Amino acid sequence: MAVLVVLLLQFAIPAPIMQAPRWLLPALGLALLVPLVWTNPFHLVMDEPWLRKIELVLLGVVVLINAIYLAGMIIYLGEGQSNDGKVLVKAALLIWVTNVVAFAVWYWEIDRGGPFARMPDHEHEEERPDLLFPQMTADIPGWQGWLPGFTDYLFVAFTAATAFSPTDTMPLTARTKTLMGTQSGISLLTIAIVAARAVNVL
Repeated sequence: MAVLVVLLLQFAIPAPIMQAPRWLLPALGLALLVPLVWTNPFHLVMDEPWLRKIELVLLGVVVLINAIYLAGMIIYLGEGQSNDGKVLVKAALLIWVTNVVAFAVWYWEIDRGGPFARMPDHEHEEERPDLLFPQMTADIPGWQGWLPGFTDYLFVAFTAATAFSPTDTMPLTARTKTLMGTQSGISLLTIAIVAARAVNVL
């Protein structure tokens, strides 16, 4: 559902920001989403190696779409056509929200081998954590055996996009540090360049 929301948001990107047909890039992402929904429509019950590869490709497509829109926004600003503050604010907000949700799904997918591997009764080989949550570092009554859910990863992505750095949850592996650095960079460019110019115009 989170990925579907992100793909639908692409149709709301203002036309001056993206000259190509709006449906083209979201359609590519939607084509990758169909096998995931078909295999696990409501609950995680079927795990296939090829399915995880599709998920990772899907996430790459979503992030690429967002990066293309951000690049289009920067070019739009550089050409001196940024006189409509409402267009800039709308585009910046859509890019920022897409950035948060896309990376939240990415963290959810790679941490400890993915959602199936994190299940208590999983049959996968145990993988080391990619993210260190506070619940994992303290012996707090009622939190024994705690496992992160999608909301936890969404919060990690949200804080990384607002603080431009980790907050309460630390990245442990190189791949997670790379993802979080990329996410923070996209967010910083969106806010510092696009949003700042939009506020100046308004």
